[in-house]
Amino acid sequence: MTPLDWALLSADTMMRKFKAEDLPPKGHFHYHQGVFLSGMLKVSSLSGRDDLFIYAKDWIDSVFDENGRAKDVSFGDLDDIQPGILLYPIYDRTGDEKYRDAMDFVISEYLSCPRCSNGGLCHKVNLRGQMWLDGLYMAGPFVSEYGRRFAHPEYIDDIFNEILLMKSAAEDSVTGLWYHAWDETRSAPWADSATGRSPEFWGRSIGWVPVAILDVMDQLDGDDGRWSVLADVLRSLLSAVMRFQSSEGRWYQVVDKGEAEGNWLENSSSCLFTAAIARAVMHGILPQDAADCAERAFNSIVGSLEITADGCLEVGNVCIGTGVGDYGFYIARPCSINDLHGVGAFLLMCSAMEELRRSKMKK
Repeated sequence: MTPLDWALLSADTMMRKFKAEDLPPKGHFHYHQGVFLSGMLKVSSLSGRDDLFIYAKDWIDSVFDENGRAKDVSFGDLDDIQPGILLYPIYDRTGDEKYRDAMDFVISEYLSCPRCSNGGLCHKVNLRGQMWLDGLYMAGPFVSEYGRRFAHPEYIDDIFNEILLMKSAAEDSVTGLWYHAWDETRSAPWADSATGRSPEFWGRSIGWVPVAILDVMDQLDGDDGRWSVLADVLRSLLSAVMRFQSSEGRWYQVVDKGEAEGNWLENSSSCLFTAAIARAVMHGILPQDAADCAERAFNSIVGSLEITADGCLEVGNVCIGTGVGDYGFYIARPCSINDLHGVGAFLLMCSAMEELRRSKMKK
């Protein structure tokens, strides 16, 4: 099976399980649905399957009112900005101005987000002073594309700076990995009293970062000096990630502690790392032999999945939604099957690996 075959099997499984408007958390404009449907739209584009596009559009239509306002949203939380990325291809295809109105609503969320004293975006309205890695994916792609499309270069500048602020706050000088979160107030129970950093390198939080950086880079011209700066950031982080790939091919829930008691191989982070490595190879940011790392990971991930008797694909070994904590907290988190985190990451990976496969065939 090609990566696209795997993606279509997963997409069809999920469409059998949920009507678009019933995707959980039902009715809420949230990144759970956003990352999943981002993957669906990529698979639709690669396969020509129009029903996948319609499915994503149906969800968007169910969560916005006629005035382009999200019906149920945690306004100003970064998690509830991410699904705005779906609006661009839907607007491009339909030309319906209600989707432009919806984009304006989502950008108003970003403009209302509270800020840390360094200018970085607080992850949630009720988590003042905290920046989380996840937030780069939740806000970066939508805001930077809005900035490019609608002549707001200051928004792209802001997201570029956000990435560099997060790097400064979270990057470990020894491993090259990034800690999950940073608290400028040092008051969170997980925050180091000296640095404000959380104590561990949680897989999925790191996985969001290179995917987000690549999406932001797609909004820049190759001769833009910021592109090369972000390429260096990306290369450094992915090189660190690749050093911690397990012999089996996937990555651990706590990335740097594969041999520690209780740690386990986690699929959503492994999918995000694989997607980013494949895309970085195609952009020329990583050398061609890094594709071997992505291939090993892809084969390990699909080898861990189950196909049920009725032909449904089960994407398992996926950590449920998770806050910030210590080692014991992360390894005790339950796993789920076919939740939107896992399937969304899986579809993003399959799309990137399919594009990598096609690029090799052209050479």
